[in-house]
Amino acid sequence: MTEAGAARRDPEAVSQFVEGFAAQLVEAGMQRMPARVFAALLSSDSGSLTSAELGEQLRVSPAAVSGAVRYLAQQHMVSREREPGSRRERYRVHSNQWYEALTNRDAVLKRWEHALREGVDRLGPGTPAGRRLAETLAFFEFVDGEIAAMMERWREYREKTFGQD
Repeated sequence: MTEAGAARRDPEAVSQFVEGFAAQLVEAGMQRMPARVFAALLSSDSGSLTSAELGEQLRVSPAAVSGAVRYLAQQHMVSREREPGSRRERYRVHSNQWYEALTNRDAVLKRWEHALREGVDRLGPGTPAGRRLAETLAFFEFVDGEIAAMMERWREYREKTFGQD
């Protein structure tokens, strides 16, 4: 590990955290390698590691890291950055990654709501299937509103607790 201050950290304790937290993410439905990469980035002091650093820490190939990072970037959980004056990329987890990942789900919810609304229209709101779709649509509309309100409360709480970035 090449991070500043890494000498003060117990590599075995870091590895145990990474594998333990990754296991929790896998249990919640995330693929194993993205979970390990995410946990490694989250536990790094800088929040940023290169592919080589991730591969060394996790004892995996560059291809495994690349696939995991691609997935995590699609989920808005990490970002790629070029090192100044280098062709190497660094992968960064941001302090607000959970916020970003959750709020970017908004587009998915909107697409589901649109599809469900269309399903209600096509199947008929008075049919059993149409009523079931309407209830599912109402649930997603409710969740969408709750997430928006919760994210606003989170922004206020975060600013109060941690200050502005």
